Amino acid sequence: MTADSIPAPLIEACEQVRLASQADAVAGVQPSFVASPASTAQASRLMRAAASLGLAVLPRGAGSKLHWGNAPERADLVVDTTAMDRVIEHAAGDLIASVEAGVSLDRLAEVLKTAGQRLALDPPAASRGTVGGLLASGVAGPLRLRYGTGRDLLIGITVVRADGVVAKSGGKVVKNVAGYDLGKLFAGSRGTLGLITEATFRLHPVPAATAYLTIECAEPADCARLLATALQAPVAPVAAELDWPSPGAPIAIGIALEGDQAGVAERAALLAGLLSDQASAGPGSMPEPRPAALSDTPPPWWGSGPAAQQDGTVLQIAIWSGDLARTLTEIRAAATRAHLAPAVGGSAAAGLLYLTVPANGNADAGQVAGLITSLRSALGHSDSHDRAGQPARASVVVQHAPAAVTELADPFGPVAALSLMRAVKARFDPERMMSPGRFVGGL
Repeated sequence: MTADSIPAPLIEACEQVRLASQADAVAGVQPSFVASPASTAQASRLMRAAASLGLAVLPRGAGSKLHWGNAPERADLVVDTTAMDRVIEHAAGDLIASVEAGVSLDRLAEVLKTAGQRLALDPPAASRGTVGGLLASGVAGPLRLRYGTGRDLLIGITVVRADGVVAKSGGKVVKNVAGYDLGKLFAGSRGTLGLITEATFRLHPVPAATAYLTIECAEPADCARLLATALQAPVAPVAAELDWPSPGAPIAIGIALEGDQAGVAERAALLAGLLSDQASAGPGSMPEPRPAALSDTPPPWWGSGPAAQQDGTVLQIAIWSGDLARTLTEIRAAATRAHLAPAVGGSAAAGLLYLTVPANGNADAGQVAGLITSLRSALGHSDSHDRAGQPARASVVVQHAPAAVTELADPFGPVAALSLMRAVKARFDPERMMSPGRFVGGL
């Protein structure tokens, strides 16, 4: 294929269009073309042209999460959003910022820092990428406990539908009464509903001080008890993370506090005492329990655990936070049955854990798939019921894995809301031109 084979409608719609290379492959599927629109208007013309040609479109930001999910059924045109990289408006007095989807989180942070403000999202470094990619993938980091995810901080969004129509939702104020919340629909949609081109966020001040408390425990029940102590104490933690290098290792708990210097110091001292007392009093406490360690820097594993791994298999396990002890116990039992030693980490108090089986280990695809199946059975997936007949309280999703694993275990598993998701897909993309087959149920 030569440059002469690029369809004229694409060239007329977008100044930057080229033939795709092997580096542009999406989950092993080679696209034909790559286009880089520089504005919402240009993206609209490009999408209209792609629709007229019957091209399957895959949005791409920094590309750090393109290996997630299913391989696409078709991949004709990759729409690269990184040329849409303007900070449109930063209204510091109103604590809002409007940006184009291709703006990197790191660049946005630099702009906001000049006014002592931030977008309170801290996904792992390997997943930071662009604003559009952050929203489409639904990733977030430890601060999710206090500030939520991208969808919670989003107050306005502009998208381009598969047919080129531009749609907007929300506005430039925190309170908005618009009826159709596109932001909630597009957050986590993984490029299957349309192309995100602009977003407006609620901002927060950069804290004057941050303190991190870490403590180790021996058993899942102790871990859950320590976390409950931290959450019930009058200290207002902004993050509560867990790090479990293997099922036979101690479990580390990390708590982050933010605020003014004096307030943080007082709350940190109170919490350190409470956690140290609890660690010594529990029935499954460490043989020689150590007091909670206090620092103004995070522990080495903070934000760099299983969720940050780009290779191997990473599972996302969503639970009710009150089920933490049971979940960790079931993970250990399932890992033992599969003869694996996965690492576990994540925002335990927010009900989101990640489990990773490294690519450089000795596990084969069958073992890893068996672990996934075992966990789904033990924890109950989203449309199953536990032994007491109550609705299931956990879901296990494969964030990414080698193809040999996903051939044996569906990345998403059964999903109770699949019929509703299909209806939404049909409403926004009836011809299935946006990332076809990539999401749950082959959406």
